[in-house]
Amino acid sequence: MNELAYVLINPYSIRKSRTGGILSRYLSRTDLRLVSARMFGPSRTMAERYAAEVRNRCDGVPEIDKLIADYVMKEYAPNKPTGRPHRCMCLLFEGEDAIRKIWEVTGSVTLRWGCGQTVRETYGDYIQDASGKVTYFEPAVLVGPTKEFVERTLRIICEHIPTDSGLVNTHGLEQTLVMLKPDNFQRPSLRVGNIIDLFSSSGLRIVAVKKFAMTVAQAERFYGPVVQSLEAKFPVFGAARVAAAAARELGVEVTEAEAEPLCRTIASKFARAQFELIVEFMTGYKPSAVLESEKAFRAGADSLALIYEGENAVAKIRDILGATDPLKARPGSIRREFGTNVMVNAAHASDSPENAKREMAIIDIFGDNMSPFIKKYCYE
Repeated sequence: MNELAYVLINPYSIRKSRTGGILSRYLSRTDLRLVSARMFGPSRTMAERYAAEVRNRCDGVPEIDKLIADYVMKEYAPNKPTGRPHRCMCLLFEGEDAIRKIWEVTGSVTLRWGCGQTVRETYGDYIQDASGKVTYFEPAVLVGPTKEFVERTLRIICEHIPTDSGLVNTHGLEQTLVMLKPDNFQRPSLRVGNIIDLFSSSGLRIVAVKKFAMTVAQAERFYGPVVQSLEAKFPVFGAARVAAAAARELGVEVTEAEAEPLCRTIASKFARAQFELIVEFMTGYKPSAVLESEKAFRAGADSLALIYEGENAVAKIRDILGATDPLKARPGSIRREFGTNVMVNAAHASDSPENAKREMAIIDIFGDNMSPFIKKYCYE
């Protein structure tokens, strides 16, 4: 039977840019599907409610439960002097026996093995002095050990989505949108986490995240400007391809200048054909094959959107991402390492702050697609 499990990536883990590494563990070491992701800035009320659930568990170890509850109040509740919230990321995983699988990959808060096998053994700390007193504690993530605990705490998370989540703890600096494309989600792998890890070298902050499936209607709006751009550029880059095709297929030598008028004639057809392929790749559906009345909900391919914030965010992210064509991207860039061609090239990044705002609005990045999953498993 399918279950819903969650992982809360702690504020400290996010500040230390460990998000990608942590996510990689869960995506590559389980067969679960990441169905939702959302950034939270917990209020004191949310932190208190979560801590109370931990402290009042009847099936746990009281000393450990108190340690975790105290940690939640210290690290999750807003900063007392400023009132600013601390960022944490909530991930929902769906699949058979999900709660046990997430628990096993996470590991014990006391780091029993000490060999880096679990998430907490790699990214957490549990340090005791000679007397056995815990002097430093950082569990890296918070997860639920039992179905009952998961359901109770997910209800708390769900009730605070409207007030404590979305765009968290921004500083009014430049923002840009990154979208990890469907080729990263075709099978369990390290790709998504590794890409996020590479982006962390920008020094920018993740202030919002959304796991979603782009609809045909969204893709048509998102990639609409591509049609006009391709139509304008095709006579330039297409002439050489048409001339080569004429020589190869017809045995006729045609100059690029002679091929250019034909390219201008078919430019709109070429642009539309490429647009169809892009939308199909991003959604799983060709727009020409979908009724207008169905485009708003036809979606069959997973993506992950993130908002990065900081000085020169657009330029920094695009430099790490690399050129559109993976073959032309510099070594070490994301597209060079993970891309296949100009369409299947791992990720999209906004080319200007203005376009970032346009794209964020199209995919409704602040929209809540998390509570429907929680309500399905925890309320029905």
